Amino acid sequence: MREDILEVLKNKDIPMTEIEIQENLSNKCSLDKLCEELRILEKCGDVYVTKKGKYMLYENTHLKVGKLSVSKKGFGFVILENEPDIHIKSENLNGAIHNDLVAAEYISDEEGRIVKIIDRSFDTIIGEYTLDGEYGKIILDDERVKLTILIDENHRNDAMPGHKVIVRPYTQISNNKYYGEVIKILGHKDDVGIDILSKVYEHDIEPNFSDETMEEIKSIPDEVSEKDIVGRRDLRDKKIITMDGDDAKDFDDAIYIEKLENGNYLLGVHIADVTHYVSEDSALERDALDRATSVYLVDRVIPMLPHKLSNGICSLNPHVDRLVMSCDMEIDSNGKVVNYDVYEGVINSKLRMTYKKANMYLEKGIVSEGYEDFTKELDLMAELSKILRKRRDDRGQINFDVSEIKIIVDEECKPIEIGERERGVGEKLIEDFMIAANETVAEYITNFGYPMVYRIHEIPKEKRIKEYISLLNALGHNIRIKCKFSEFKPRQMQEILDKLKGAKDYEMLVELGLRAMQKAVYSIDNVGHFGLASKCYCHFTSPIRRYPDDTVHRVLKMIIHGDKMTSEDLSNLSKKLYMQAEHSSLKERNAIECERDVEDMKMAEYMMEHIGEEYTAKVAGIVPSGMFVRLSNRVEGRVHVGSLKGDYYIVDEVSQSIFGKRSGKRYRLGDEVTVKCVDASKVESTIDFEIVDKKEEKNEKEEN
Repeated sequence: MREDILEVLKNKDIPMTEIEIQENLSNKCSLDKLCEELRILEKCGDVYVTKKGKYMLYENTHLKVGKLSVSKKGFGFVILENEPDIHIKSENLNGAIHNDLVAAEYISDEEGRIVKIIDRSFDTIIGEYTLDGEYGKIILDDERVKLTILIDENHRNDAMPGHKVIVRPYTQISNNKYYGEVIKILGHKDDVGIDILSKVYEHDIEPNFSDETMEEIKSIPDEVSEKDIVGRRDLRDKKIITMDGDDAKDFDDAIYIEKLENGNYLLGVHIADVTHYVSEDSALERDALDRATSVYLVDRVIPMLPHKLSNGICSLNPHVDRLVMSCDMEIDSNGKVVNYDVYEGVINSKLRMTYKKANMYLEKGIVSEGYEDFTKELDLMAELSKILRKRRDDRGQINFDVSEIKIIVDEECKPIEIGERERGVGEKLIEDFMIAANETVAEYITNFGYPMVYRIHEIPKEKRIKEYISLLNALGHNIRIKCKFSEFKPRQMQEILDKLKGAKDYEMLVELGLRAMQKAVYSIDNVGHFGLASKCYCHFTSPIRRYPDDTVHRVLKMIIHGDKMTSEDLSNLSKKLYMQAEHSSLKERNAIECERDVEDMKMAEYMMEHIGEEYTAKVAGIVPSGMFVRLSNRVEGRVHVGSLKGDYYIVDEVSQSIFGKRSGKRYRLGDEVTVKCVDASKVESTIDFEIVDKKEEKNEKEEN
């Protein structure tokens, strides 16, 4: 019905009444049902209601619909699909808060204002319960959400001051002021791990599985039965291995490799067959879809599937039988997949390799205990990995290669060590093999004409690339594009990055280049993957931790089993996959934001123990209020322009620098500076540094 309503409104560029819409639908539904559907479409941001109560599509108005993202400084951006974001000054928010679905209008080329709050972002709010006179009051965890929540005695549900709680606002008092009810006490704010648990709930991530799911998994076996193996290809005698991090608990991919007589490589990528145990429309499948991804935090993993599956029957543990979806690829010396086969199999992994021990051999020639019989396979893997990577380089893939941070916490969840996450030869070769399998499976399904969920990365917006190149030139790098933007390919972007190599600000410039790209998302429309320079790509290799991989497995099984699909079946499947792709993209963003927020909080907590200490840092970014600096362990903090001594300093965002008005002294992106940590706040997730001028310091000591 909703699609029919949208179709009627799409063909009209003037507002319509309910009666007019009903007539255009040939009176297919009652007026009450129509009004109900219109309310839903209005709340979803599809349909605009005029002051006279008439309806039209937002796309037929001058208004833009998107999620509002508000910064800690009060301004915000309306995030639009396939269009540049709209910058909103704090005075133009019109009562909207962080994460609201809003309609905005432009008031200049890039500035806008909120016209309407379509849907509030919150059903529940996370915060600390405090007392304020006769009422309880919530100090919100997310300071970007500008709300006042009052709790009367009848709705505190035993919450005491200092408790972290989940609150449901139930009555609006004024614009952004509500009465609320405590619906869950997470624990005291000082309890171990409550800080991270609060972030989890803040990002709409449910850490507990439903009672129905926990009941369902009781019937899931701990071992593979003979019945399960019927009709599958038996690979249990093959020298198949897994390779993961030392601290990995679930293993969803395994590898087999050999050199064929014709000189080609046979690469087998074997992936846990999760969908064998997670049937469609079960409580387990509904929970998996709702989560859509596992979330990896510094002290815990919130898995997409219960541990009985993720660490048990679905995990490709060594020396036990496991069901898999397999992709065998014959690959020539140029890295081309000349033949492939996709099928259901059963394996028995012969060794659980770790990256650390594999890298000991691959990088230093040191054979760890238990690896003696696998050195030939490791050598072949290294050979094939180089070939596959070269082929992707030759077609123009972009190598951003941005380092990730690793935070180690103690038993009380206090950060004790921060550094870069290592990526050696082993990590890279597994990545190469997974990319090859993902591309091959995507091509396989596409050739059959079935709808599927692709992993897409669209071509960047012309405006963003031009702004990036202008910045590079302002920084003195002399970059030019030698083609029309309509012909801009990944190769051109990689050529830009190659020209920057060796520059002191290279790492920061690469990150700025990454921000100029579009975000990779899930979609049923295959537009390719720009970053990988891939025409056809999907996620097939991690069904334990990503729901889109499970959708790919289900479609594969339809093809392998020869399911007869009518055009209506395919149409319904396409609609279902569309919704799952949209939802998975949203939940992926939630998970990433949660992971980053936890990292920022723990970095600030770590630096609270190091106030007064000096560090060598690099200027990582210039903002209106000053600059951000990055330490060698990747901890970042801000230096306020007002803290710079000895001159009046001016911020120049165009050239990404700060310069002294009298002295001409300049701080540029990538400059090495000495800084002192002067403040850090775990609550606000902020770290403040000041520049240490060694000459000034020396003069002060001499004067004293």
